[in-house]
Amino acid sequence: MPAQFSAQGCPPAPDGGIGQAKASIRREALARRGALPPAMRAQAAEAIAARPFPCALPAGAVVSGFMPLKDEINPIPLMHKLADAGAKLALPVVAGRGKPLVMRAFAFGDPMTRGVWGIREPTADAPETFPDVMLVPLLAFDRSGHRVGYGAGYYDLTINALRARKNVLAVGLAFAVQEIAQAPATAHDARLDLVLTEHEVVGCVAP
Repeated sequence: MPAQFSAQGCPPAPDGGIGQAKASIRREALARRGALPPAMRAQAAEAIAARPFPCALPAGAVVSGFMPLKDEINPIPLMHKLADAGAKLALPVVAGRGKPLVMRAFAFGDPMTRGVWGIREPTADAPETFPDVMLVPLLAFDRSGHRVGYGAGYYDLTINALRARKNVLAVGLAFAVQEIAQAPATAHDARLDLVLTEHEVVGCVAP
């Protein structure tokens, strides 16, 4: 069942109010996610990878993943599976605050460097690529496809920029406990198409 956060049902009013609601959701979501035992987190990542991917990917499709931060769900088992099936992988690189992420080509075994927050990322000579599918981290999500991230807006900027040039499938990865009844959103927030949890594939439908 979705968590009943205090932001539930908040009106699409001024961004300041939405910002406060998101901050409250972040605190509660971090606590809920952090309370999951490590073994349960690992099992959830494997369960997502074990299921058939919810859409057929053409040969050579580019899928951007991410390197998990702290207790985020681990996308690497799913990335291995998609790469084994013929997908090309990419990872995000922070280009600067207020800018979309740069997605650089990546394959397991490639040299990597440390970027913002110490997250591993491709080296500067890895070519930029434009994903067909984005695996998206999050703190909380609802079934209309709205997500709450960490607050910098990198993924919203990136998804919106990519969708301006091509069709992109935005797929959130989350533990089931990260679902909430309603995530506050602004016009700049990018909606997810799907969310994968250890229990199900959530098809995000706009209200």
